[in-house]
Order: sequence, then C-alpha cells, then structure tokens
Amino acid sequence: MTMQYDYRDGQRRGGGAFFGVLLSIALGALALGVFVHHARSGLAGRLVSMITGRPMTIVTAPDVIDKIERLSRLETVVYSMDTVVEGNESNPVLPDALAGDKLLMIVHGQTIAGVDLSQLKPESVQITEGKDGRTIHLTLPASQVFLTTLDNGKTRVYQRDTGLLVKADPNLETSVRQKAQGELQQAALTDGILDAASKNARATVTAMLEGLGFAHVDVK
Repeated sequence: MTMQYDYRDGQRRGGGAFFGVLLSIALGALALGVFVHHARSGLAGRLVSMITGRPMTIVTAPDVIDKIERLSRLETVVYSMDTVVEGNESNPVLPDALAGDKLLMIVHGQTIAGVDLSQLKPESVQITEGKDGRTIHLTLPASQVFLTTLDNGKTRVYQRDTGLLVKADPNLETSVRQKAQGELQQAALTDGILDAASKNARATVTAMLEGLGFAHVDVK
C-alpha cells in the first residue's frame, strides 16, 4: 500500500499562521507604545512603570507651581555699601555754633532683592509637548526689594557738634539712620539691583525646570 501526502496545502496553512503571529506581535507592540506614550498617572502610570522598569513621572503645571512656590522669597542679590551720612538741626535765628546740632555717621548696610515666588499665578505657566520634547514657558513675578538694613556693628557716629546753648537731640541719630537706609536702598535701585535680581532668579528657576526633565525652558 502506498500512501501519498499533499504538502502544498499544509505549507499554505503554516505560512498563514506564521504571518498572523507576526501581525499580532506588531499590533501589540504598537498598542503598547501608544499606551506608554499617553499614560500619565493613576493605574495606567503604575502599569507603565511595571512594564518599563522605571518610574513614570509627568510634571504638570500645578506640579511646577508647587515646586517653585516652595522656594518662597527667592533672594538673588545682596547689595552692600559703605558711606558717610550727615544729619543736622539748625535754628532759624541763632548760628549753629550756639543752637545747632550736627553729626556725621559712618554707615555700612545692605539691600536684599529677589522674587516672591508665592505670587506665581497658574496662567503664568504653559506646558506644551512636541516631537523634540516637552516645552515650558514661565513668567516670573516682578523682582522687588525685600529688605534694607544697617549693620549696627559697623555703623557708628563719627563726629558730632552741638551748639553751646542746646542739648544734643536724642532723636537725631535715629533720623540719620533712617535717612541712611533710604539712601542705601536708592543707591541699590540706581545701580540696577532689580534687573540683577530678575536675571539671577531666571537662571535659578531655569536650572530647576531643566532638572525636572523639560527639553526646552523659557523663563521670563
């Protein structure tokens, strides 16, 4: 007895099954890629983390605002100055030698400026996604002077002249100190402390955002 087998039909069935498996694998890989790309948080995010073997972290605008606000008052510039400030009181009738009160004060102080990041608004942050990565545009609050102080250890009365007919005014030194603070702050403003504070704040925040994974960072 001779038995004959027709292999042609079996080959066709085997080839169709093979290509079907390849198609299923390709479609599965495509679906997985789409899922990983679009997964953001929740269960999907956790599944992506399990599949890729690394945490899936997507930074949103509220996340950015929260992280920046934690910096609070970002002090970026300290302006120091040494100067001599004069204060005097005169009598409209008598000469200073009789009724005047004058003092010279050597002053050392500093003005601190920066950006109050707690004033950052949600509309100040815009995040977009493109083929070459995520982009963030952020507008910082305006820079401002936080504080102007005198160093009491280095500030002192250098000279004081009081008229023969009057006593030294105990409030004169206080008023001269206030005057010195005003002059120090004005000098810092004239020298561009606010521009420097904005520039330094932009550099600091830019570095932080780049560390969060943004491909393109635009901070104004």
